[in-house]
Amino acid sequence: MEMLFQNILIATFAVWAKGERTPINGMIEPLLSFFSPRVTRIDLIDGPHPGSDRVISRVEIYQKRKLRKIFLAKTSFLIYPLLKLTNVSKTQISFKLRDFLAVLEWGIFSGQKYQLFIGLESVNTLAGIILKKLGRIQTVIYYVSDYSPNRYSNRWLNNIYLWLDRFCATKADFIWDVSKAMQPARIKAGLDQKKSALEINVPNALFPKQIAYLPLSALKPNTLVYAGTFGKENGVDLGIKAIPLIKKRIPNIKLHIYGGDGPDEKKLKKLVEKLNLQKSVLFHGLILNPVRLSRLIRQFQIGIAPYLAIPGSHRWYADATKLRLYLAAGLPIVTTQVPPLGREITEAGGGLIAKDNPQDFAATVVKLLTNTNLYQKTRLAAIKYIKHNTWENSYTKALKKMGML
Repeated sequence: MEMLFQNILIATFAVWAKGERTPINGMIEPLLSFFSPRVTRIDLIDGPHPGSDRVISRVEIYQKRKLRKIFLAKTSFLIYPLLKLTNVSKTQISFKLRDFLAVLEWGIFSGQKYQLFIGLESVNTLAGIILKKLGRIQTVIYYVSDYSPNRYSNRWLNNIYLWLDRFCATKADFIWDVSKAMQPARIKAGLDQKKSALEINVPNALFPKQIAYLPLSALKPNTLVYAGTFGKENGVDLGIKAIPLIKKRIPNIKLHIYGGDGPDEKKLKKLVEKLNLQKSVLFHGLILNPVRLSRLIRQFQIGIAPYLAIPGSHRWYADATKLRLYLAAGLPIVTTQVPPLGREITEAGGGLIAKDNPQDFAATVVKLLTNTNLYQKTRLAAIKYIKHNTWENSYTKALKKMGML
């Protein structure tokens, strides 16, 4: 395979648990899998997400597709007590400062000059833009996996967030947005479109091994699956509350849940007990390997994504990865009006949209499960939609639009 770059620098983040990097991260596996065969050297800066069991940023050096060296960011140790004190699962200014300093530190003292920099989110990209001014980087990509014009309830903090986003959107060389809804929202929030860098839609995707499905005859009848995190905006409790209503038409309905979020999981299990649904709602825990998770969910009939219509939620603008996961396993979806991708999929015939209340969500699930012709038609559309949705294709198209392929 032709080498595209001599060396690149990626600055991103990850949730760490039990000493391991989890699949909840800023595109680390997809970026490494795509660029490793095409780049002589990749320097990757991983800033552990707040709430992780580690707080020090680390630098990983990849050469010839293998991890060769690991360094810890020295600047992270300078604010280590503050990081430990504020290490809870939400945005922390101390962690943003850590990320900014770690990128600058490595960019200046690594001894490398990078042809390409990919920064996940604005603070990492801000540091990349400064490094470009210092002559350490040629091209800066602002890679946005998560955006909302009303991200924070604190007005001061939200204004800083929007300013950083606009700064990176105008000073970077390219913007990679995972959702088509992001740039219009950014412009509405104050971005001057004439000053914006070229914005490229780079949708989330899958590995080829994830895109496979079972024949209809092998599916477990009357089964739903939810795979993902349990935050309030994801609406897992809505999905659970819909089960008693579904049971009135489909008594043997089962909801299988894959994920794990500590306190949120406990709340959901208490809800299941309260509604006496222990035999109908089954928890399978967090599956770290995405390919294994895909294989497990293939046996079910419908994938659900009951996002709540919370004003200001980033889910209105983000790319719902779980929907792609479901489609790749051959599962038609039932979601709400919230995710942009959900609307795109339903327009293609691969799913149905319900209102974000238990009554309508239950009625929509029943409609899909009790109408054989509708189910088969929706399933085929889902399979067709996702057929070519690989990371290889997603990143190849982006680089072509950038004139680098």
